[in-house]
Amino acid sequence: MSMFCYQCEMSQKGGCGSTGATVGTCGKDENLARLQDIMIFGLKGLSAYREHLNSFKPELTKEIDDVMSETLYFTLTNVNFNFQDHINQLMKVGSAGVKVMAELGEAHMNKFGVPTPVVVPQNKVEGKAILVSGHDLDFFEKLLIATEDKGINIYTHSEMLPAHGYPEFRKFKHLKGNVGKAWFDQAKLMEKFPGTFVVNTNCIVPPKKNCSYLDRVFTHNIVGIEGSTPIENYDFTELIEKTLMCESANGVDLNEDTTLTTGHNYKTVLTLAPQILKALEEGKIKQFFVVAGCDAPGKPGEYYRELTENLPKDTVILTSSCGKFRFNDIDFGEIEGTGIPRYLDLGQCNDSYGAVEIAKALSDALDTPINDLPVSIVLSWMEQKAVIILLALFSLGVKDIYLGPKPPQFVNEDIFNFLAENFNLTLTTNAKDDLQKLLIA
Repeated sequence: MSMFCYQCEMSQKGGCGSTGATVGTCGKDENLARLQDIMIFGLKGLSAYREHLNSFKPELTKEIDDVMSETLYFTLTNVNFNFQDHINQLMKVGSAGVKVMAELGEAHMNKFGVPTPVVVPQNKVEGKAILVSGHDLDFFEKLLIATEDKGINIYTHSEMLPAHGYPEFRKFKHLKGNVGKAWFDQAKLMEKFPGTFVVNTNCIVPPKKNCSYLDRVFTHNIVGIEGSTPIENYDFTELIEKTLMCESANGVDLNEDTTLTTGHNYKTVLTLAPQILKALEEGKIKQFFVVAGCDAPGKPGEYYRELTENLPKDTVILTSSCGKFRFNDIDFGEIEGTGIPRYLDLGQCNDSYGAVEIAKALSDALDTPINDLPVSIVLSWMEQKAVIILLALFSLGVKDIYLGPKPPQFVNEDIFNFLAENFNLTLTTNAKDDLQKLLIA
């Protein structure tokens, strides 16, 4: 994506954001155009979290709306040509990201309770079943209520896995387990899954035409694909009827005797603060690794599995988002002699701010600046929510982030050099070499 300038188009081929023109007649050079691209991608992620928050606390969204409106205005072709102003606006978008994620997390916990650790059956399916993918927990509660005592089992997929950690959801006995991994396995998964499939937010994979499962796909709100059935006004009648018509999952070749662990919300983790501080003082914990982000299809994502499975036994892994499905089937055990789990799943991508809350608590307890803590951050990025999370971290002054498995296309050499110089942003290379650098750091 690059900016298109009609003023430049009238005088030359290509817009001022094209690689063929360093500066257009309007004065907008490629760097400014790409910075505005980042703003737009960040706003897409911000708008998604804003929509989630609006379901719980619409009175809190005006401040977010104002930032989105102002930033869109900022990106008009002939408004601003100052590089530092662009950076400042990006930080403003990032700050709005911090606020919306924090408020959304609080809204979730106020309504559904503070998540606590839980072991979730993985790929073990039975009976008439609905598989739910997305991020919308308000929708999820309504679905659980509507399907109670209907002879239907509910399963989560991808970013819905953390729903199992909330106490209010665990009261529903027909919430059974998780199926599949990150968002992009939907098509392959639904070919095997015998029930219905609901996507309630972004991260839907459009099925191929004439696929075998399109009539079993239901969407909610803004999500939509041709041939699927939209759920309107939280009326689950068609979904329930279709599910009961589907084949029972018993005997389907999907069952595995595996489990996943989730529910390590930052508030729950902070209850372990005395044990964690003691383990740090005694040298039993040497380092924390935040390994999180949005997964993407392909072998490059295996970098994150190789990195985590080779971490020393005296390190703790903090994760969130769907990138964790690259390694969340590994049993990382505990820090020896402490009872502290080495793997802590903070939740959905919007719960990423929890890692910052933990870092703040450590910073205060150890009287050490956040960027000097024994914390290393390695992120994977794929889509717009990953961009707003990265901007949120930058707005908080968090540095020394490793980002992969490849650089975003809207970041050119000049912009990356700026981020490297000001935030010490580093691109991942290979897990072995990066791990040596990270452990030394």
